[in-house]
Amino acid sequence: MKTTIKAALLLSLSLLAPYSQAERIKDLASIAGVRNNQLLGYGLVVGLDGSGDQTTQTPFTVQSVISMLQQLGVNLPQGGTQLQLKNVAAVMVTATLPPFAQPGQQLDITVSSMGNAKSLRGGTLLMTPLKGADGQVYGMAQGNVLVGGVGVQAGGGGGGGSSLTVNHLSVGKISGGATVERAVATNLGEGNMIKLELNNADFATASRVVEAINDKYGAGIAYALDSRVIRVQAPSSSDQRVSFIGTLQDMQVNPAEQPAKVIMNARTGSVVMNRAVTLDTCAISHGNLSVSVNADTQVSQPNPLSGGRTVVTQNPQVGIKQDGGKVMLVKGGASLADVVKALNAIGATPQDLLSILQAMKSAGALRAELEII
Repeated sequence: MKTTIKAALLLSLSLLAPYSQAERIKDLASIAGVRNNQLLGYGLVVGLDGSGDQTTQTPFTVQSVISMLQQLGVNLPQGGTQLQLKNVAAVMVTATLPPFAQPGQQLDITVSSMGNAKSLRGGTLLMTPLKGADGQVYGMAQGNVLVGGVGVQAGGGGGGGSSLTVNHLSVGKISGGATVERAVATNLGEGNMIKLELNNADFATASRVVEAINDKYGAGIAYALDSRVIRVQAPSSSDQRVSFIGTLQDMQVNPAEQPAKVIMNARTGSVVMNRAVTLDTCAISHGNLSVSVNADTQVSQPNPLSGGRTVVTQNPQVGIKQDGGKVMLVKGGASLADVVKALNAIGATPQDLLSILQAMKSAGALRAELEII
């Protein structure tokens, strides 16, 4: 009998406990020192079919071509040379250098026009150095630009005719278009210690990660420095350290529930709330006031042989319409589902939600952090 009562009590407590799904440590945290690096370069795309930069509006393209030709031993006459480079476009080349990348490894690059080129389709990127934030060259890029789009224009001159553009033509990619020339030094595992950095700082989650690691590898192996950084003792051998980190990242941990938060985008009217958002008892009033302005165009025609002129007049009409307001009572302790249901019941649009949620936060009825992006 006691066993049955105890089992029923444990079942009821598990149903009342907040839902938390286990996640891998690699999804919750990253290894300090293991990071990407951004690379940037300036180059030229040649071989365009008349869709390059207009040199009269992009003088830097002409300067780049002249400088490149001088390096190749071609000297142009001083003055009086007007280059028309419709098949050339100045571009910016960007790439991401992954961690532990070694010389000779290939990278994907993105080529973006920085002038007024109409399209990079069919062009070839000339050899372009890719530099890091420290000004050092970490890669060299070159290759044929692939543009996932097409542009069609038909009709005569003088701005007539029609045009059709599919996707974006001023940005292209080159798969494996860059080669790594320099490796980035990393300090992973210095002093037989590694650091785990949580993606979202949380004391409870950091404590659970430390507890899970120590339960598997022994007490004192991991300890938290703060709500984000956790130090873990790792093997001294590089091979054993790699195996240890791989096993460590696959461990399952139940993260702590995130704080109640409401994120609003004032530009698009988007509102996103997590399931921890609740309300205190409050009353919400909602009403719409619409103002319409119409211009009624009328033509005044004079009598025959009167010598008058035909006059076009406009009679503006202004109308104001106010929908009936509604008051909705929301009981305290309402969940996210209740909040959405209540706001939909009063006919609130996404733009209306921005004002309603701000007013509820000011009134102290919204139990959540309000963030406007």
